[in-house]
Amino acid sequence: MIRSFQNITPKLAPGVYVDESAQVIGDVTLGEDASVWPLTVVRGDVNKITIGARTNIQDNCCLHVTHDGPYTPGGVELIIGEEVTVGHAVMLHACTIGDRCLIGMGAILLDRVVLEDECFVAAGSIVSPGKRLKGGWLYRGTPAVAVRELTEAERDNLRYSAAHYVRLKNKYLASA
Repeated sequence: MIRSFQNITPKLAPGVYVDESAQVIGDVTLGEDASVWPLTVVRGDVNKITIGARTNIQDNCCLHVTHDGPYTPGGVELIIGEEVTVGHAVMLHACTIGDRCLIGMGAILLDRVVLEDECFVAAGSIVSPGKRLKGGWLYRGTPAVAVRELTEAERDNLRYSAAHYVRLKNKYLASA
């Protein structure tokens, strides 16, 4: 579940939960109280992945990066902020996600996408490479487009969702 690659071992802060069926490989840093759920792959083999505190990566997600090469000098790492909820079967590839975002089930975010704080990407959406999504908005579609600003209740729910997963992972840790 936690695997070194080329002598680089994932770093886990206190309170992290990684399900025994998940794979966390290489240059990966998990912030305090983060969680990685069943059958997820977090593969930091050719660049770095950083997952912020109280962020949850739900079942069947695939997180990867872009290597250093002639078409991508330096490569592109994956950075996920704090209190982010990444829904089931999401694919995140070499992008940057701000704090308190929610990525709906089955969404795909491609290279060099940037989500500002408090973005909500609807289930099944695809965010095109290099696109920057303004914070405080709901996005959906293929390709994802801005639909409307988030309500205060929806913004509150972003924080609630992250806190719910912290409580849930604590139950899993306590039962281990």
